[in-house]
Order: sequence, then C-alpha cells, then structure tokens
Amino acid sequence: MPRAHAPRRLIAAVAALLAAPLLSGAASFSQTFDARVLAAHNHERASVGLAPLRWNRELVQSAQRWADYLASTGRFEHAPERHYDPEGENLWAGTRGYFTPEAMVNGWIREKRYFRPGVFPYNSVTGRVDDVGHYTQLMWRDTDEVGCAVARGGEEDVLVCRYKNAGNYLGERPF
Repeated sequence: MPRAHAPRRLIAAVAALLAAPLLSGAASFSQTFDARVLAAHNHERASVGLAPLRWNRELVQSAQRWADYLASTGRFEHAPERHYDPEGENLWAGTRGYFTPEAMVNGWIREKRYFRPGVFPYNSVTGRVDDVGHYTQLMWRDTDEVGCAVARGGEEDVLVCRYKNAGNYLGERPF
C-alpha cells in the first residue's frame, strides 16, 4: 500500500470510532448513562467504606415512568409512596441538555457539606433535613440497589433515581 493512502485510512478509522456512539442509537446512550450514574453513586459510597450499589432494571423502569410524567407536566414532586414495597427516591432537575450524569448526581452529593453523623433526621448542621435528605438516601447503609432515568422536558431535564432498600428512616443512622 502506498504511503499516501495511510493518512486517509487513519482519518477514516478515527471518524468511524467517533461516529460509533451516534450510530448505535439510544441503547448505547442508555448503557453509558446507566454506567456513569451508577459510578457516581458508588464512588461517593466507597469514599466512606460503603458497599457499592447494583443497577436494577425494574427500578429504572419505575424511575422512567415518573421522570416522563414530571417532564411532560412540568411538575416537580415525589411520587406517591408505595407502602407495600417502599422505594427511596431522589429527584433532580436542571437546564435541558446542559448537565452530565455525574453533575446531576453530584447535586445530591454536595449536600454532604451539611451532613453530620447521627440519627436521622438529625443529620443536618442547618437543622433542616431537606439539606441532607438526598445525600443520606444515596448513602443509606441498607440500600443496595439503584435505578435511574432521565426525561427531557420543555426547558429542563429531570432525573429520577429509585433505591432499594429505601432509606431515611426516622431513628436510624444513615451509615
């Protein structure tokens, strides 16, 4: 092969590698999104010696339904609680298309600046459980599975993460 063709082949190979994620469609985005959200959770949990969470497809489906509802209605509220099989839930919303999966999860992780060890709900240095509740759910010692989904609204992306076992139980220590 003449040397003049080598740069063209190299350019074609690089272009194919760069285009592969775009050509593979939503399945590739979902796997990448899933892996990145899970890694963001597990990185923070590992920082305090907690076991990693496992990805749960049923929780993803449940989270997707609620995220789609919130995005389509413009509402921002927790789903009605299921008393027969409770799940924990974290919600996040931000400017459409602007935030990475890691930045979304980091919104909850940043609450650790207000966290203090102790019995829930007395874990906030501000005295407000709302200042630490997302963080404590993400870090809850008895939580071992997570499933998250994002939906695009008119102006915002909405992330919903569901957790088994649920956390934030009164009178218990998060970790």
